[in-house]
Amino acid sequence: MRATGTFTVTGFAPSELKPEPAVATGLPVGVATMEKHFEGEVTGHSATLFTAAFDQTTGVGTYVAMESFEGSLQGREGAFNFVHSATTSGSDRTAEFFTIVPSSGTAGLAGISGAGGMAVDADGTHRIWFDYLLG
Repeated sequence: MRATGTFTVTGFAPSELKPEPAVATGLPVGVATMEKHFEGEVTGHSATLFTAAFDQTTGVGTYVAMESFEGSLQGREGAFNFVHSATTSGSDRTAEFFTIVPSSGTAGLAGISGAGGMAVDADGTHRIWFDYLLG
């Protein structure tokens, strides 16, 4: 099954957490927490741990995010975790990875498995989709 939706970032809080021991690299590594709100066939909210090596000026870098989602997919309510990452050279997304964490589903989403993806439209609309199975 495929569930699609849009989302907005409703909170972004950088953390003081830094890798130890510190290693100097060409891009700074940072950690933040994020909150997102979802609409469409994907409805609900998420809490995210976000890690990135990223240059804010050029838009070059890579991120890894672990999300805890609570809401519904096509009307089935519950919660689950998913992880995603991507690399950007400032104008594109490559090396994308997106998967639902096995055994993380609850309630009507218990037994969920699968993958998905994200895209940002030219007008700034953030899209998400889950290709999932319930079992």
